Amino acid sequence: QGKVVNSSQWQFNEFFLFLVVCLLLLVRLVETANEVDPYNILGVTKSASQTEIKEVYKRLIREWHPDKNKNEGAEDLFIKITKSYEILSNKEKRANYDRYGQTDDTQPYGHGHYGHGHDQFYFDESFFHFPFSNKGSQELLTYSFKRPYLIKITSDWCFSCIHIEPVWKEVVLELEALGVGIGVVDVGYERRLANHLGAHRTPSILGVINGKVTFFHYAVVKEHLRQFVEDLLPQRLVEKVTDRNDLQFLNSWHEQNKPHLLLFDQVPVVPLLYKLTAFAYKDYIQFGYMDQGLSDTPNLLKQININTYAPTMLVFKESIDRPADIIQAKGMKKQVIDEFILNNKFLLVHRLVNQKLFDEHCPVKQLHRRRTYCVLLINGDEESYTIGNQAFISFAYTNTQEVVRFAYAYQRLQQPLCDTLLKTKDSTQPPQVFILEHRNAAGRVLYKEVAGGWNGTDKNKQRLLDELQRLQKDPSILNQDTILPELNNEFASMFLIRWIYTAYDYLTEIIDDIIHNNWREMMPLLSLIFSALFILFGTVVVQAFSDSSEDGKSKPKAKDGAKAENGSPGSSSTSSRPLKKNFVEVTELTDITYTSNLVKLRPGHMNVVLVLTDASKNVLLSKFAKEVYSFTGSLTLHFSFLNVDKHSAWVEMLLEFAQDTMQIDTDEDDGARHKIDYTGYILALNGHKKYLCLFRPVYTGEEGPGGATGGGRRSGSREDHPPRRSVPRSHSTATLQIHHKLDHLGLWMERLMEGTPHRYYIPAWPGLEKITDPK
Repeated sequence: QGKVVNSSQWQFNEFFLFLVVCLLLLVRLVETANEVDPYNILGVTKSASQTEIKEVYKRLIREWHPDKNKNEGAEDLFIKITKSYEILSNKEKRANYDRYGQTDDTQPYGHGHYGHGHDQFYFDESFFHFPFSNKGSQELLTYSFKRPYLIKITSDWCFSCIHIEPVWKEVVLELEALGVGIGVVDVGYERRLANHLGAHRTPSILGVINGKVTFFHYAVVKEHLRQFVEDLLPQRLVEKVTDRNDLQFLNSWHEQNKPHLLLFDQVPVVPLLYKLTAFAYKDYIQFGYMDQGLSDTPNLLKQININTYAPTMLVFKESIDRPADIIQAKGMKKQVIDEFILNNKFLLVHRLVNQKLFDEHCPVKQLHRRRTYCVLLINGDEESYTIGNQAFISFAYTNTQEVVRFAYAYQRLQQPLCDTLLKTKDSTQPPQVFILEHRNAAGRVLYKEVAGGWNGTDKNKQRLLDELQRLQKDPSILNQDTILPELNNEFASMFLIRWIYTAYDYLTEIIDDIIHNNWREMMPLLSLIFSALFILFGTVVVQAFSDSSEDGKSKPKAKDGAKAENGSPGSSSTSSRPLKKNFVEVTELTDITYTSNLVKLRPGHMNVVLVLTDASKNVLLSKFAKEVYSFTGSLTLHFSFLNVDKHSAWVEMLLEFAQDTMQIDTDEDDGARHKIDYTGYILALNGHKKYLCLFRPVYTGEEGPGGATGGGRRSGSREDHPPRRSVPRSHSTATLQIHHKLDHLGLWMERLMEGTPHRYYIPAWPGLEKITDPK
């Protein structure tokens, strides 16, 4: 009775759970029915064109605008009309609605929400460098090189996700204001995306920076998440500056070809906002930080005469005596810092070191915007050109204009660019100045060479100033046209260095996975390593055993060859088939080997059995090996012999199923009854399909004094009702030599491989051990 009560209780629980699931499904159906159907709202069909949708939208928007239509519900309908048009006017959103039947109010299948506000991306089934790339993932990959991203992996039925949600929201509000990208992936809709990220459980939190995924392994608290984001950032983004290295830091502008931004503050640790800003603008500005608490009044501040009662930022360019710009504020916001850096992104006179810098410093001419000209100095990087370079920088400081950008390039490092602009390719010619206007992204420029070259004299400065004044009045003085080649990347690292950095990051990731036991993430790598080791080890072992088996079998082969009458079986083989063995492996069919060699023989395999006696064993085995040697390359053939002196009853019982053939022997010699000699019979036994093919020895008349007059009959085997002998049996038995019984067995084996011999089916294989003759 107790079992019955428990079973009933369990059935009740199952029924209750079934009702709950049905209720949830009903609620979901009601929500789906209440969702906005844009086609019904606008009154168009799914085949409507964009022009038709736009016309209907304009008509409805005028009719139901709340300012004109005061009816109740007009405002709600107006919102629905606007949302419907927003969906149907966008090809991607319309295709998504047609496929999944969902609007933006619910998360569409195959798309994940990433970011907030203006940093919002949509991507499906791919991420970063995974094989299924799309526009969204490519954008995200690009953005991850400018800002780190913090991603939460969650699902609808994850109760642990609910516990961390308050902490997550608090961290998001703080980090998003600092410039960290935030993302959420629901595995219910984004299973493949989560797998691509390596996230196999919920909740999971991971960080993405420079296209690399790093998992968060600690307790979900605000301090740990903040530190996790800070640890994602590369080291040495911000250099610590003191009174000992401040001049060295500022003087490095020439080698690094960047402005230097220095932050003064009262805290010993670099603020996270400053680190994130340094990561976002690392390609343009070198960042430094000075802690005012280390000394009362730093020498640099004393020299500039600034009272740093609040966090202060100074930008230094070519001149280290005075800053190019300054900003000072308490509680400095990200928007203020970004605007300050964008206004001081370049040096006053930049050296063109790559194509990206040229495109940004000398932008392409655009419509409805003021023209921008680039004054380019081509000189050398030797010390003899230092005076001319300083004079060019001095001229730029005194003639700063919004529409004019100054730059210079080293002829030795940018030879393709210089060869295009210079009329002669002489590297010893004096520096030249060109005025350029960048016309399109393909590198087309209009330019003019300033006469007289550039040595930094007052005369050179006056010529350049006159040309710039003429340019403002008449832009047509740029009368030369050319296509500039792509600039060399002077700061590109060597391949070996990039490979070392990549290998270091990869090893660091592996060690981190081992420490935190992320075995599922490492399974592909471990599987690849162990598979390679297994294949290598297996190859060595198989090769070793193959060599030893061939050496061991060569000795018995030589011994058997000595017993053969006609020498080695392989020496007389004329078959053109490839031989895999230099010997014939023949086993005896006994009550011990009967099951494995016949009854349980694998499908498709066949055992070729030679019937012999003790007296004819050596001679027939040698002849048998000679005839079947060319067929040993087949993996489906097995070769055995059966001693008829021991198992004559088994042979007779088996051959009863070949009565049509055996009847010939009993009818011969005028019907006299005699005992049949089975020596030299070949039984091809198919253990799985239970049939046999029979080869019966026939004297060929090729040898023997009494057999030479055998009537000249054709050679071959007797099977499938062969013709009667013309020679009396007594005469044949007297003259037949034993080794001639297997003449032309090779021809019969060819027919056996083709499947042409007659098959005699056996209802069941007789037991060899039960009918073994005690003799």
